[in-house]
Amino acid sequence: MHVQEWLDTVPAAAVYAVVALVIGLESLGIPLPGEIILVSAALMSSQHSGINPVVLGACATAGAVIGDSIGYAIGRKGGRPLLAWLGNKFPRHFSEGHVATAERSFEKWGMWAVFFGRFIALLRIFAGPLAGVLHMPYWKFLIANVLGGICWAGGTTAAVYYVGVVAEGWLKKFSYVGLAAAVVIGVATMLIIKRKAKKAQQEADRAAEPVSAGE
Repeated sequence: MHVQEWLDTVPAAAVYAVVALVIGLESLGIPLPGEIILVSAALMSSQHSGINPVVLGACATAGAVIGDSIGYAIGRKGGRPLLAWLGNKFPRHFSEGHVATAERSFEKWGMWAVFFGRFIALLRIFAGPLAGVLHMPYWKFLIANVLGGICWAGGTTAAVYYVGVVAEGWLKKFSYVGLAAAVVIGVATMLIIKRKAKKAQQEADRAAEPVSAGE
C-alpha cells in the first residue's frame, strides 16, 4: 500500500502524530522515510482532507528538533562505539565510508553541516548522533538544529501544499497532458540539481582523500 493511501485511512489527528514520530525517529538516527511521510501528508492537506498544513509543519518541526536532540545526547554518551554498532545494524546507511563523509562535512562546515544536513537524506540521519560523538557544543547544535528543522519541515510542507493546490487548479482548467508536461519538467529539473550536487560531493571527497592519506 502506498504511503499516502495508508495515511488516508488514519484519522487527521493521528497523521500529525505519525509524521512527528517518524521524522523524530529518523532524526534520532533510525533510517526511516521521514521526508516521504511529510510530503505525502502535506499533499493530503492540500486536498481538503482535514489536515491543517500549519499544524502539520509545526508537528514535523517538533519531531525533527526533538529527535535530533535525543540523537545528539545518545551520540555524546555512546561515542564512536555507537557508530560501530550502528554500522553493524544498518550497514547500508552507517558504513565506514558514509561515516567518514559525514565526519568530513562536520569538520569542514560545523553548524552549517547540521543546518543543511536536514535537507540531505544521509546527513539527516547522521546529524544528531554524529554531532554528539564529535562533542559539538550543544548550544551551537541546538541553534542549527532548530533553524534547520523549521526551514526543512516548514518549507517542505508549504511547498508541497501550494504545489498541490496549484495542481488541483490546473486540473480544473487544463488537460492532463499539460499537467503531465509540468510534472516531467519539474522532475527533470530536480534530477539535474541532484546530479550536480552529487558531482560536487564526489569532487569534494576526491579533494579530501589526499589529505586523509597524508594524515
